[in-house]
Amino acid sequence: MSKVIEFQTDPSKYRHWRVDYDGPVATLTMDVDETGGLFDGYELKLNSYDLGVDIELNDVVQRMRFEHPEVKVVVMQSGKDKVFCAGANIRMLGGAAHAHKVNFCKFTNETRNSYEAAEAESGQKYIAAIKGACAGGGYELALACNHLMLVDDATSSVSLPEVPLLAVLPGTGGLTRVTDKRMVRRDLADVFCATEEGVKGKRAVEWRLVDEAVPNSTFDEVVAERAREFAAASAKPDATGIALTPLQKAVAEDGSLSYSLVEVQVDRAARTATITLSGPSEDAPADMDAVHAQGDQSYMLRLAREFEDAILHLRLNEMECGLWTLRTQGDPEGVAAHEAVLRDNADHWLANETRHYWKRTLKRLDVTSRSLVTLVEHGSCFAGVLAELIWAADRSYMMEDEFEGDNRPMATITLTPDNFGTYPMGNDLTRLQTRFLATPDTVEGLREEIGTAMEAEDANDHGLVTMIMDDIDWEDEIRIIIEERASFSPDAMTGMEANLRFAGPETMETRIFGRLTAWQNWIFNRPNAVGENGALQRYGSGIRGEFNMKRV
Repeated sequence: MSKVIEFQTDPSKYRHWRVDYDGPVATLTMDVDETGGLFDGYELKLNSYDLGVDIELNDVVQRMRFEHPEVKVVVMQSGKDKVFCAGANIRMLGGAAHAHKVNFCKFTNETRNSYEAAEAESGQKYIAAIKGACAGGGYELALACNHLMLVDDATSSVSLPEVPLLAVLPGTGGLTRVTDKRMVRRDLADVFCATEEGVKGKRAVEWRLVDEAVPNSTFDEVVAERAREFAAASAKPDATGIALTPLQKAVAEDGSLSYSLVEVQVDRAARTATITLSGPSEDAPADMDAVHAQGDQSYMLRLAREFEDAILHLRLNEMECGLWTLRTQGDPEGVAAHEAVLRDNADHWLANETRHYWKRTLKRLDVTSRSLVTLVEHGSCFAGVLAELIWAADRSYMMEDEFEGDNRPMATITLTPDNFGTYPMGNDLTRLQTRFLATPDTVEGLREEIGTAMEAEDANDHGLVTMIMDDIDWEDEIRIIIEERASFSPDAMTGMEANLRFAGPETMETRIFGRLTAWQNWIFNRPNAVGENGALQRYGSGIRGEFNMKRV
């Protein structure tokens, strides 16, 4: 088996980033170790990055929220002379398998979205302090910040040169953020994205590509001044963080995973994985002081961290497991009680962060290129946040009536107030709103069922599951469904699911992931980019790529 990619890290292991904390302002410095690539065969020159660099950044962003809630402004800067970031490493992209490239782009998108939303969700505003060349994925790093500052000199510029140089796209949302976030005029955006050398100084401000252009002589001073201003204007209260400690995790030879609250059974021969999330073993804490005292071992936070890690592990390390079956086991009332503590104290910083963490984790599930089937079995705990797994899935099946020899409590689904807005999808709708797009009154009617443990017939009548089955049909039908699903073309399934999951309004987020799934996925397969004589393979050789010039 190829190298297992590990998504858990901590500051003692960082090779590419460092963070300096000064009260409400943190300085995040990108100083990529050229020899620290995730795989052999390339050097990470000019602050270029691969998945390993972004795994560290993702960890930084998470720790910023949970371990350092006192931070109100984060200044992202380069530790290299004359370059902010050269973007995704070209040699890595040229040599990586297609599936790795696309999963890499997906993860980097999720990381960008996470710190882009940090101001609205956590009161942490990110400033990009750009000195030197800021190209491709480097500009995408900056674009996801809330305020962009560029040195106004002869060498500093921003650019998205992927099309002219590499015959691919700015795959981490670059095109979408230029048009939808920066609202750059279409013709100027066209010039910008077709110009290898990019745009500098005052023109970059005029074209809305950055917010400020500042002379080099005063740049550091102005950046520091701006950070102090933003921090002083912030209403974010001071708080004491909690430590994010290493997860309890074991990986078996067959690829199965075991955490404290999550179990993953991998069947490589069948190309399936079964993910089981456990309910709490202890009563809900009395208040947020008790939750804070538990730190990262509090039930809701621990479960989210373990579930997220399982999702990421399966995505990159078990790519042929094309169907994931989602299960839960435990006390639904216990899940609802733990969730209620956070909901009742939503203005507490830790409750707020944990709820947003669940939102982000469920979004990771939404955009994962795997078929998802949820089984609502006897003894399950599909309440509140865990009920979201039913509607995140492509299909769901629920046990009806008693099963012979099964003495577990009857299968139920319990809605809580959090199912009606706390965990929106990328389309800014809840999963229930997306499910019942044609009948919004159905969602309002479901509010009357909050707190009711609905058994199979009621759940089916309310449209909450795909199908209910009794003891006679369950085992054979589920087996047939899983075998059939796993036998379909993975490419066709990915395209179908990515289209069906995001009904309703388009947002910047759905466009970013939709365009990644469709456009970049396709372009990464085209000979113009990845063929033997394509642009990615010939980059740096002095020979331009050979293109099939048909516009099809």
